[in-house]
Order: sequence, then structure tokens, then C-alpha cells
Amino acid sequence: MKWKTIKRILLSILSVFVLLVIVLAVHIYVVTKPKVDEHTRVMARIDIHQPIDQSQSNKITAWLYQQKGVDHVLCNSKTSIAIFSFSPLHANANDIATHLKSELNYPNATRYIPSEKEMQSGCPVASTSFAYKAYHFIKNIF
Repeated sequence: MKWKTIKRILLSILSVFVLLVIVLAVHIYVVTKPKVDEHTRVMARIDIHQPIDQSQSNKITAWLYQQKGVDHVLCNSKTSIAIFSFSPLHANANDIATHLKSELNYPNATRYIPSEKEMQSGCPVASTSFAYKAYHFIKNIF
């Protein structure tokens, strides 16, 4: 009788553990799934590739703020780089870069898109974290 009770307790504990692991896996999968809604914001960078002064930087900043979906703009005249955040539901960074190039007459302006290697080396802490490892483990399962 004792052995039967111990078996039942161990089986119950194992069942609860397996159920919790399944719930955790589903939770991580659902939370890490990309979704685009009205709260989603994306950052983009445009390299001007020519020297600009502060007045040109202000003009680029003002022009970018006028674009639909753009929330925040930073334009650095020393590096000739403009960075902006926008809603992907209302704007497209490639279109904004193309229009900036033609409307403001910056023929060398291009949207900067990081390479795969640069994307992977973005945050060294993230690649060693438990959450990152769990995400990739579950991603490989599905």
C-alpha cells in the first residue's frame, strides 16, 4: 500500500511538471511571435552620404516629421545620418527614403539595412540569456 501511494504521488508530480513545461512552451511561442498592430514601432536609418550642415539637418528632420506614421526623428549633421521611428501600418521606410532622396535632392541618400552578421552581434547579453536560449530551442522544435 505504501508503494502504491508513493507511485501515485510521483506520477502526479511528473504530470504537473510536464503540464507546466507545455504551458511555458506555448506561452513563449505566443509571446515571441511577431505581431504588427497600432502600437508597433519600427526604427530606420537613412545615410545621406554627403556632408550636411545644421540647417540641412533641421530641414531633413522637419520633412521626416511631416511623413505619415513617423513619430520621432534624430538627424545628426556631423555623421550625415537620420534615424526615425514610425508605424509600419502607416509608412514604409524604403518609400520614405526614396521620397527623401528625390524631394529634398539628396541623390546619395540610402536606407541603411544591417547585415545578418551585424544583426546577430547586436546585443551580446541577449544571445547568452536563458530566455534567448529557450526561444531558440522552442523555435527549432516548431
